Amino acid sequence: MLLFVGLGNPGQKYENNRHNIGFMAVEDIVHRHNFSPWRSRFQGKTSEGRIGSEKILILKPETYMNESGRAVGEAIRFFKIGPEDVFVFYDELDLAPGKLRIKKAGGSGGHNGIKSIDAHIGKEYWRLRMGIGHPGHKERVTGHVLGDFSKTDQDWLGKEIDAISRHIDLLVKGDTPGFMSKVAQDVTPPRSKKVPAQKASSEAPTRDQNAPKTAKPETTKADSDIKNNKDGWQSTLANWFSNSKTPQD
Repeated sequence: MLLFVGLGNPGQKYENNRHNIGFMAVEDIVHRHNFSPWRSRFQGKTSEGRIGSEKILILKPETYMNESGRAVGEAIRFFKIGPEDVFVFYDELDLAPGKLRIKKAGGSGGHNGIKSIDAHIGKEYWRLRMGIGHPGHKERVTGHVLGDFSKTDQDWLGKEIDAISRHIDLLVKGDTPGFMSKVAQDVTPPRSKKVPAQKASSEAPTRDQNAPKTAKPETTKADSDIKNNKDGWQSTLANWFSNSKTPQD
């Protein structure tokens, strides 16, 4: 069994917050793959199902973000799941919106939900960091993560959530690079390569040296005579009359 954990804060007030992108990701997996209805346990909401032959438990802690580790700890102890089979989906300030990175173990990056999970189950679990971008100034961070996604975010957000649930089977099979690649392609499709237009040459076309030369028409003697005789048949006739005169008496 694998445990997928989506991080966020419970309640309608927070459901569209950037901090709740983890909840959004696992909710779409439940919907697309026809998992069981949500039920309350382990200080959160859970749903179960299968992806391929693998049984999956999905958990949304309802302890609020800063205490997420309590719910995760209860679930893995009950099902005897090792940290290496736990996958946590959460928001990442230090990644651009729409970017997804996956790593096993590592630091919390200042994320309070991750700090809590580290404290309860250790660090040897998988982290799916979903970029929401940084507001630019430290004093604006709280308002940014607890603010709703904007209208301009909806395009990439919808594509990323859809791509994660669509290709989640690759993650279940252990193909982490393949999973990240597919999600990236769906969020930002590769640009088609344009064939550069062929520049018109400013040089005159070169004659093919092997091409047969056009034969010049042959000139006959009669043609030469006509050519040389500028007056043509009129001159010839005048000469004939002149030569045929008889001397006068």
